[in-house]
Amino acid sequence: MKKVVSRVMRIALSLVIVVALVVFARKVNWHTTWQSITEANRTILLVAAVVNLLSLALKAVRWWIFLRPVGATSLWMAIKATFAGAGLNNILVANGGEAARVVFVARAAHVKSAKILATLALERMFELIGYIVLLALSVSFLELPTALTRWRPIAWVALAGVAVLLVCLVRRPERAEHVAAATTGWRSKFAEYMKHFLHTIGGISTGPRFGMAILLSVGIWAMQLWTYSLTARAAHFNLPLVGTVAAILAVNLGFAVRATPGNVGVFQAMYALTAVGFGMDKDQAIAVAFLIQTQQIIPVTLIGVILAPEFLFKRKRVTRSEDDGLDLMSRAEEGA
Repeated sequence: MKKVVSRVMRIALSLVIVVALVVFARKVNWHTTWQSITEANRTILLVAAVVNLLSLALKAVRWWIFLRPVGATSLWMAIKATFAGAGLNNILVANGGEAARVVFVARAAHVKSAKILATLALERMFELIGYIVLLALSVSFLELPTALTRWRPIAWVALAGVAVLLVCLVRRPERAEHVAAATTGWRSKFAEYMKHFLHTIGGISTGPRFGMAILLSVGIWAMQLWTYSLTARAAHFNLPLVGTVAAILAVNLGFAVRATPGNVGVFQAMYALTAVGFGMDKDQAIAVAFLIQTQQIIPVTLIGVILAPEFLFKRKRVTRSEDDGLDLMSRAEEGA
């Protein structure tokens, strides 16, 4: 019942967002927007696209730091799965690429999916930590719009909570993994799956790994900021650095939930509204936002298909019996 209600709410929210985007789109001068796109400097756009790809490669390295101790030691495999997963996220409404790359790496490295899921959970956590750090520093030291500065108390509370969480994970005593006898029933299998997941989280949570992940997260967000800035320069859109920071914070506020495939439409609206707050032209801002997303979607998706075509086109393939925990998790939600 809860699953049905949740699905209805997601559909209703998506419809509201789509209607709002249609209303927003009717107020756009698409002739001016298209002109700004066609007149953009292609050389600078190419550099921006390369920087964006490098930031995604760094995300793969960050994941690899947590994959190595569980037995998935191939950096190349982590890179392939990261690019292919990002490609899937670009064409799906939900972040389906995340679950799919867990199955792909678990199958390729012959490691239980619960362990791979634990590494991905930590990698995604540091993506959020990087955002929180950027948000806390920006709202404290930059002159941002009021809508963002209101987040200052929340940002610092979240940052403090993150620090406490990291300390707890590092200081969590490691226990021997319990090897249980074969279980029957999906509830028992799900409980055993979660035991493997939590044990792995505790086992790979160390200070050096967390320190390296934080450094990589800072580098990743810095590269994303550079990508946005280069794209704006290519389109002759003189948005100041503080405006670029505000834009990247605004468009990523809901990065965990995608209302449209690739978040197209929502991304443009958020970027344009933020740029207008800095006195910039809305139609040109939409053009820049389309150029940014073009770099984030087309090259990444093409590279994902080239590197791991079996990952994108055969993701429904049956997995090993010990890796069926991902399906069990959704069934547990349905039975709750």
